[in-house]
Amino acid sequence: MKFLIIFGSIFVPLCMYVVQNKWLKSRLLFNGAALLSGLIFGNLSATGIYKIIQDKTVFMTNIHGLFLNPIFLLTGAYLGMYFLYRLLLLIFENDLNQQNSN
Repeated sequence: MKFLIIFGSIFVPLCMYVVQNKWLKSRLLFNGAALLSGLIFGNLSATGIYKIIQDKTVFMTNIHGLFLNPIFLLTGAYLGMYFLYRLLLLIFENDLNQQNSN
């Protein structure tokens, strides 16, 4: 499982970069999915924390129940991949800009 997580965190952002170079509309798809994931991820976090505060059960173990939610895990995983994909875009765009200015 560790191998899958590490391999995925390298391979998926690279694939996203290649796909966005081949199919420009995929940028809109990736950005829209990130926006939706961010909304879901943030709202799940906020409602989980709100419930804990409302129930007055402010213990460290209660919030960890949120980590068992598969939607929370999927949206968080996508946001992680998207963040790495955007870093790749910045690196390659800066490299291209420097090469064009010389």
